[in-house]
Amino acid sequence: MSPILVRPVREQLEHDRIIRQLQARFRRKYEVGFNPGADLNAALCACATALYPDLVLSSLERGHRLQVVVEVETGESVNHLEALAQWAHFSRLRAAFHLYVPAGMVDVARRLSEDNQIFVGEIWSYHMVGDEVRFTLVHRSREAPPALRDRARRAARTAARRPPRAAGGSKPRARAKPARGAKRTAKAKRK
Repeated sequence: MSPILVRPVREQLEHDRIIRQLQARFRRKYEVGFNPGADLNAALCACATALYPDLVLSSLERGHRLQVVVEVETGESVNHLEALAQWAHFSRLRAAFHLYVPAGMVDVARRLSEDNQIFVGEIWSYHMVGDEVRFTLVHRSREAPPALRDRARRAARTAARRPPRAAGGSKPRARAKPARGAKRTAKAKRK
């Protein structure tokens, strides 16, 4: 549960509206699970607790691998408690973490993520123009997320531990076995 126990009604309606717009925006490219309001539809299991981000974007392919975790914040919810309670956990996942904040809170969100060493792949701002919500990309990280960097380091270490191959270059190839039917026809030809 979020440290923001009760969000003002106007902000909660705005929050849920943005989640639904993002869900419609991403549904062609990803399989989308979303958690508007108090609904807990799409969960992520991390450590001992289940996490409920606003949007969970998975690949459309067979494995439905987690690709992106999206968290939408309102003016009230961009704070230190929210950053430590949710953003920190989402940034440790093996998926990209995208944060959507109101246009006036971008600097606060950036400072909170830097101060608490929270890796955010993208920070988007949003603002209302009449009934329409407009999104603007304000920050994109060029680094790989910590989970992917750790995986690459482990792979490099295991590759360094493997013994080098023989001087001949590649391993000798095993002789290919003939197919079952080929054996029978070869024996029939000999007879």
